[in-house]
Order: sequence, then C-alpha cells, then structure tokens
Amino acid sequence: MKCALITGGSRGIGSAICKKLAADTDYHILINYQSNREAAEQTCAEVIALGATAETIQFNVAVFEDVKSALTKWQETNPDSLVEVIVNNAGITRDGLFMWMSPEDWNNVVNTSLNGFFNVTNFFIQKMLRNKYGRIVNMVSVSGVKGTAGQTNYSAAKGAVVAATKALAQEVAKRNITVNAVAPGFIRTDMTSQLDEKELVKMIPVNRFGEAEEVADLVSFLVSKKSSYITGEVININGGIYS
Repeated sequence: MKCALITGGSRGIGSAICKKLAADTDYHILINYQSNREAAEQTCAEVIALGATAETIQFNVAVFEDVKSALTKWQETNPDSLVEVIVNNAGITRDGLFMWMSPEDWNNVVNTSLNGFFNVTNFFIQKMLRNKYGRIVNMVSVSGVKGTAGQTNYSAAKGAVVAATKALAQEVAKRNITVNAVAPGFIRTDMTSQLDEKELVKMIPVNRFGEAEEVADLVSFLVSKKSSYITGEVININGGIYS
C-alpha cells in the first residue's frame, strides 16, 4: 500500500491537504496530529467520504523518540506499506518581539518546524532511496522567505527549512525523489483567525486572504508525477505580497 503522510493534518492547511490528496491520488492518507484527536478523526472521516483510505497517527513531530516509536510501530503493523509522500506541515507560532522572547518560545517553534522536518523525513529517507521514488513537500511561510517582524523565531525556523529543502533536494535527486517547499502568505485558517484581516488585505495585491484549498492544490501538484522536474524550489503562494 502506498501512503502519503501529512504532519499536522488535523486542521487548517494540513486538513485541506489530506482531503485534496484523497480526491486527487490513490494514496492511503496518514493523518498525523499531536493533541486534537477529535479534529483528526473528523478529517479522517472526510477523507474516507471522498473514497480514499486513511488513518490517524499521533506523535509530536518535535520529539525524536516520539516520532521514531510511533512510526516504527506503524511500520511493523503495516510491513507492506510504503510512504512515498511526506508533507511536513506541522508548525506552531509563538509571536512576540525578539527582545522579550523567552527561550521556551524560541525552542518550541524551532523544534516543531525544523526538528520536526528532520525527525519525520529522516525516518523515511532511506526507504525512499531504496525505492527510488519519493515526494517531500515542506510547508514554510512568507515569514521564512522575507522575515516578519514579531516572528523572529518562526522566520528562523521556516528559513532553516528552506535551506534544508535546497540541500536535501540535491542529495536525493538522482533517486527520483523531489524535495520542495511551499511558502504561503496569509491563508484563512485557525492560525490566522486572530489577525485583523481588513487591515492586512491592504498589503495584499489580490486584495484577499488565501484559502487552505488553494495551498492544497499546489501541494497536490508537487506530490504528483507531473512535477518530477521541479526540485529544490520554494514556491510562494501569497497573492503577490512578496514575490
């Protein structure tokens, strides 16, 4: 069974990606979540309603041992399953000015986005190399490309994943594995629900926030066979706010 693993797949962009891949591909969808079991089960039900197969898998991407033990257990239970697609989507924000930032807010954000990318991708990369096929998509952010005031921690974490994307892409390209990053701008999700949309749209040339489904469409293309000559790229999807 060929599988696609989406981290942070229970809500927002992650949930939209799970549903889009259910509609567009034949993959068995692995929906990772950390704490919100109810949301993960809801996404799972919606994926199955679209005619795909799916399951939820709980682990905290930021904790290496947690990731390793959950994925090892899953692999042992499903020895014939092959993860061909990884979407590293899990991320958190702990915004605030750098001068007042606590070590916890720095470490939690960096651990989730950057170490989360390492912990999950590293588990599967040797299997992908042996299989000579894979699609890795890292969700980054406009913050990681241009930097955003009040998000030094998030910008640092996402910027590091951008650089890792470019480096890993070169290492694995000969084995038909592509590694790309998707950098959303302002997308309407729980994460942006507290923002002042009326004020912020003035900065966005297309004059609106994006929808999670629009990001999911791009991810769906990048995990398909059609994108096989695109690797090491960071694709901005932000309504022209930074391009």
